Amino acid sequence: KLYGILLGREEQAEQVFSAQETAVQPILSQEPTGKSCAFFSLTTNNLATVRKGSDYVARMIEMAGGSYVFADLTDNGNSLATMNLPLEDFYAGAKDADVLIYNSIIDGGLTTIDELLALEPLLGDFKAVQNGNVWCLTKDFYQESLELSDLVVDLHTVLSGADTPLRFLTKLQ
Repeated sequence: KLYGILLGREEQAEQVFSAQETAVQPILSQEPTGKSCAFFSLTTNNLATVRKGSDYVARMIEMAGGSYVFADLTDNGNSLATMNLPLEDFYAGAKDADVLIYNSIIDGGLTTIDELLALEPLLGDFKAVQNGNVWCLTKDFYQESLELSDLVVDLHTVLSGADTPLRFLTKLQ
C-alpha cells in the first residue's frame, strides 16, 4: 500500500493487497497444525542464523499454523531481524522441530539433505532430518515481496502435510 501511495496508484495497491489477504484468509481460520518449525542458515564460523520471534518470517510460520521454535528470541539491543546462535544453542532449540527450513539464499541453494549435512553433520541428529522434513527457501523469495502470502500458503502446506504445489519452498531429497 505504501508503494501505491508513493506512486499515485493507491487503487491498484489496494487490489493487490486484497488479493494477498484473500489468499491467506482460509489458513488463518484453521486450527494450528501442532507442528514446530525452525528457519535458519549456517555461517562459515560455526553459527546458526535464526530469525527473532518478532520477525515477519516467524510471524508467517505462526500464521501458517506452526510454532516457531525460536519465538522467545527477542531484541538483544540491535534492530536486526536475525540473531546468530552458537550451534549448541541452535541444536538445543531446533533438534526436535518437526520441520526445518534452510535459508540458502546467500550460499546458492541446496537440493539434498546430504548437502546440508556436509555443511553441518550435527544436523543428522535432528528429528526433521531423520523424518525427511527439510525444506529450502528458493532464491527468488526476497525479490517477490508482493507475493509474501504465497510463503504463508507454502508453510501451511508443509506444516499440514498437504499435497499442493509450492512457490517458495523446495523439499531437500
